[in-house]
Amino acid sequence: MKAVRAGGQAIQSDCCAGLNSIVESFKLDRLTKLDRFLADVQGRAYRIAQIATNSSDDALDLVQDAMFKLVEKYADRDEQEWGPLFHSILQSRINDWHRRGTVRRRVMGWLSRSEDDEEDPIERVADEAQRSPEQHVQMNVSMEKLQEALQALPLRQQQVFLLRVWEGLDVRQTAQAMACAEGSVKSHYSRAVHTLRQQLGEHW
Repeated sequence: MKAVRAGGQAIQSDCCAGLNSIVESFKLDRLTKLDRFLADVQGRAYRIAQIATNSSDDALDLVQDAMFKLVEKYADRDEQEWGPLFHSILQSRINDWHRRGTVRRRVMGWLSRSEDDEEDPIERVADEAQRSPEQHVQMNVSMEKLQEALQALPLRQQQVFLLRVWEGLDVRQTAQAMACAEGSVKSHYSRAVHTLRQQLGEHW
């Protein structure tokens, strides 16, 4: 009986070790996928936050905070949920920033727009090697006009447009991220597109 018990304990120990190995492998695989997701989304998320806050430093803080919160709270959720969940967290952080924003921070944000010695993340979207100098200048002008027009939009229209067009979320995912109805997403998006087309017709 002792031998049987000993053998049973050995088998149980081997099974536990095997299960622990599988669990650890699963966790490592999930963390690797989560790292890839965050690496892919962080640039666009930064741009969304930067346009919303007019502050590079605050935008970086908001994106990092949203990334930490996603890892902390939702790492075990399905991969397809990470996008809407991340943007929902980011939108919440952006709204909090606006609620507690002070005049000093807004002024600093506007002043930072005159600093043109740092690379603009949105310029990475295009392949600069294929542009002529004239096209490069025109693209810079167009991007400046686009940023100005986006910043002039009401916040909800601005964020819906960025999530739909730049981030590629569909109406349902955008509604989830914005915590609003799908009809509101469609309405905000339509108004944003109409306004941008009116203001940017000569540049795009």
